[in-house]
Amino acid sequence: MKISNYIVKFIVNLVLILVIYNLIKITINIGSNKMNRKEQAKLLKAEWQDNPRWKDVKRTYSAEDVVRLRGSVQPEYTYARQGAEKLWRLINGSSKKGYVNCMGAITAGQAMQQAKAGIEAIYLSGWQVAADGNTSETMYPDQSLYAYDSVPTMVRRINNTFKRADEIQWSRGIENDDKDFIDYFLPIVADAEAGFGGVLNSFELMKNMIVNGAAGAHFEDQLAAVKKCGHMGGKVLVPTQEAVQKLVSARLAADVMDVPTVLLARTDAEAANLLTSDVDSYDAPFVTGKRTSEGFFVVKNGLEQSISRGLAYAPYADLVWCETGKPDLGFAREFAEAILNENPSQLLAYNCSPSFNWKKNLTDSEINTFQEKIAEMGYKYQFITLAGIHNMWYNMFDLAYDYAKGDGMKHYVNKVQEPEFAASKKGYTFASHQQEVGAGYFDDVTTVIQGGKSSVTALSGSTEEEQF
Repeated sequence: MKISNYIVKFIVNLVLILVIYNLIKITINIGSNKMNRKEQAKLLKAEWQDNPRWKDVKRTYSAEDVVRLRGSVQPEYTYARQGAEKLWRLINGSSKKGYVNCMGAITAGQAMQQAKAGIEAIYLSGWQVAADGNTSETMYPDQSLYAYDSVPTMVRRINNTFKRADEIQWSRGIENDDKDFIDYFLPIVADAEAGFGGVLNSFELMKNMIVNGAAGAHFEDQLAAVKKCGHMGGKVLVPTQEAVQKLVSARLAADVMDVPTVLLARTDAEAANLLTSDVDSYDAPFVTGKRTSEGFFVVKNGLEQSISRGLAYAPYADLVWCETGKPDLGFAREFAEAILNENPSQLLAYNCSPSFNWKKNLTDSEINTFQEKIAEMGYKYQFITLAGIHNMWYNMFDLAYDYAKGDGMKHYVNKVQEPEFAASKKGYTFASHQQEVGAGYFDDVTTVIQGGKSSVTALSGSTEEEQF
């Protein structure tokens, strides 16, 4: 009996300690906006020095600089912060496979389905946004032609859908520790392209990404004015130090916003053979002395130039990504070994691109094990950039092609509805599309407002209630 009493007292005391600890944390967060500049800078310096998250990150500015640029009130960006912290844990070992493999989403609904299916993170491709998801409301190639706010806007749309899906789930009584609980708030890594300009454009773009809830973002080393998809020709590099400054600007933006954003540095040096200027001594070994009609400098592209730039970016980025022209295990290994030889804890990213003809380059068995093999090399964040748009456009074409030939409804039923019903065993629920988008949730809202009963709820009397 005495032992039981001791256990009860211990649990009660532990709960009290946790409550007090959380109250102190809340007090600190509330009071952080009341600290003077010196106190804020001291706290930030301690964070950079003591938190293992920052042990390999180089900053060229001071804590005082960050505090000066923050303003007197510091908002909280919950989605961005939680996403960044979650993504950092995933790429550092908490993921189910030991590495993150994810896919590009072009709509918020696609991102939600990925969460339901067990994907651990979302990649948001600028290519897909350019083609079919930009605020300019038209179709573009991947050349930074779409409106500057397009990717941040899509980040917001995805997070809004995650929030709605979570609200629907929570309203049904599903708790966080239930086996059926789905963590909808997947971290989103967003494409910042070449920053849409110079360092100030990159700074503001990164801030906009964070405001809308991005967990991470990648910046590439191309000239923004003539930026191309990584698998197009005509790519022009900026000097290495200019690319570094954009990474610095993105990190500064994240620090100013007080969010531990996961920053990816991408180099296009494997294919790009043009350079804007030969002013940077870092680029000198690759400059050939030839010029183009536009005045660009011709450089020696390939593995060595990629390694050179990857090493230059590593101190400023959480992950380094080398864009490649094909799925080449040998190239991936040489690049990884060169980076990790000088930066043993550096994390790497890899684009498993639909621009590759996979079966033309690899055998079936090599395709099956490709991601596991490069994960062993250090590529802990892997993504199929254009999975969403290829899946969406192909499946619509496939359905429309047969539907247009005759026996129309047969093709919808056989290609869409019946497979949807069958997929319910895996956890797919969109066959009941009214409930999926929140009809039941808003019935609940209506009932609460009307005192517990209502004759105008949507699901009662619906075909979905009767037939599904």
